[in-house]
Amino acid sequence: KAKTIETNESGVRRFAELVPVALLAALSAVQAFTSGQAFDLDPARLAGMGAAIVALLLRAPFLVVIVAAAGTAAALRAAGIA
Repeated sequence: KAKTIETNESGVRRFAELVPVALLAALSAVQAFTSGQAFDLDPARLAGMGAAIVALLLRAPFLVVIVAAAGTAAALRAAGIA
């Protein structure tokens, strides 16, 4: 029975580790592709999301990921693209 309890605890631990990641990914997708109640493909937001993904793939620190995304979106908005 001790093995069953350990297996169950490791399953709960894994679930607890993955749920926040899934929720954050879902929230990011909703924020990137919607505006209010409508589906909206804003080029600046999409480019910011792309910059964040590239920074994550390069294993940049979280703060760098945020700055890259925000900076990309802000630069495009300042240039009048979005």
